[in-house]
Amino acid sequence: MSRHVVCPAAELPPGARKVVVVDGREIGVFNVEGRLHALLNRCPHGGAAICSGVVTGLSQSSGPGDYRLERRGEFLRCPWHGWEFDMATGQSWCDPRRTKVRSFEVKLEAGSDLVMGPYVAERYPVTVEDAYVVVDF
Repeated sequence: MSRHVVCPAAELPPGARKVVVVDGREIGVFNVEGRLHALLNRCPHGGAAICSGVVTGLSQSSGPGDYRLERRGEFLRCPWHGWEFDMATGQSWCDPRRTKVRSFEVKLEAGSDLVMGPYVAERYPVTVEDAYVVVDF
């Protein structure tokens, strides 16, 4: 498993998304009310850049005339065909048994905890004030 720094956490506030290229792969990183999700930017159904789709919730109904939106901001809708995927699991809600977006582990880590190389340069005092978003795959 390799680790990749995406951006400082301040660049990805709740509700924000950022598409980055990591090791030749386009990955969309989303902040859903403080929970971070990273998805491969390719719809498994038609190949669209799924991370440019609408972020939405899950429509629920107990019967005709009763509709409510739950889990707001936790689903990503494909811009081509409207298929929706749970960002936490990558699971499709159109064909959950066969279609799934590849997801990656994502977490916040302090900058000082990132991998250090073997060389040491002349240094000056510095403080780390922000956390960074790191993607593992």
